[in-house]
Amino acid sequence: MKDESKLINNPQPLLPRQTAEEETGGQISRVMNIENTQSQMRKGVLEFCILSIIKRGEVYPSDIIDEMKKANLNILEGTLYPLLTRLKNADLLTYRWVESTGGPPRKYFSLTDKGAAFYGELEATWNELANAVQSLTKNGQEVNSTDQNNFNQ
Repeated sequence: MKDESKLINNPQPLLPRQTAEEETGGQISRVMNIENTQSQMRKGVLEFCILSIIKRGEVYPSDIIDEMKKANLNILEGTLYPLLTRLKNADLLTYRWVESTGGPPRKYFSLTDKGAAFYGELEATWNELANAVQSLTKNGQEVNSTDQNNFNQ
């Protein structure tokens, strides 16, 4: 077994979209994995995106899945339902049952007042973070003044 500390301290950076496994000639390594990083980035915005959809009005979970797919952010029911339950248990969401003509009753979700306030805080945080990332990825080029005002709050 190769000493992983040598992999971590390797001064040569990985090329874009190159995993540590490729860099080490196929050896399994936990140094860097682009798919894992991409997944973590998506998970970081998932709750905000779902609340953004619900903020527009009462919504059925399959509608959330459809909206997410349209935005190229695929989510599975096995991920969505536990998240909705967690948000409901935190009093950020409420739901009501609606009879369905073609099956069992449907649960429609909406934001509570507490959920709307929480969403407002998430939105402010997202705007600040997006502006900071945009500023950094533009190699220090100036972002417009309204963006800078949000960034410096």
